[in-house]
Amino acid sequence: MWRSYSTASSVFVCAVVRVTVSAVVCALGIALGMALAIASVVTPVVTLRADVRASKRDAALLKQKVATITAHAEKPNTLARRTTVTQNEVNAYFVYDAGDQIPVGVVDPSITALGAGRLSGRAIADLDAVRKQKAPTSLLDPMNYLMGRLAVTAGGTLKTANGVGHFELESASVGSLPVPKILLQEIVSYYSRTPANPAGISLDDPFALPARIREIHVERGQAIIVQ
Repeated sequence: MWRSYSTASSVFVCAVVRVTVSAVVCALGIALGMALAIASVVTPVVTLRADVRASKRDAALLKQKVATITAHAEKPNTLARRTTVTQNEVNAYFVYDAGDQIPVGVVDPSITALGAGRLSGRAIADLDAVRKQKAPTSLLDPMNYLMGRLAVTAGGTLKTANGVGHFELESASVGSLPVPKILLQEIVSYYSRTPANPAGISLDDPFALPARIREIHVERGQAIIVQ
């Protein structure tokens, strides 16, 4: 489950993870739109891996950019500010710094910016936990797919405007099998639950972008955050 964080910067980073792991286990894209901009906040189809290995430098760059974005949001500015965040930075952050921000039962989350607003996410998830909380009703119930620890992938298009984002799911799979949206929703709901929102995140719901972010433009390998 998601945990709470006191500082604005931590909230922002949590949003990034929320996207990425809610798209990464959700398209890991819905939750804050692309890891809040591919870092934004739970991720094609089949996820394309980043070309460069995750590095501590990339993780540190993401944290610096998040701090800058957060600081800008706290000032009365009238001029638009653009910050570019790369998928390598976000994925490096997952490896080195995400830690407790990733739900128990989810490992190896990653996102890919495909361009033209499209993004994808991938994570290994404990599906037995999801299955137990809502047992299958028959042999034909799609919940029967949820067994063991398997890769969950999802992809779609992130649309943002006026501080609000919406993720349009295009495809999802568990292991090598494509799965219906309703099944992905069960996974996302389970891993995005909080005391304040016990039902978890809905894939269809729009979401507010944090830190006075107005838009997120997803390009190939990166995203541009507009405040």
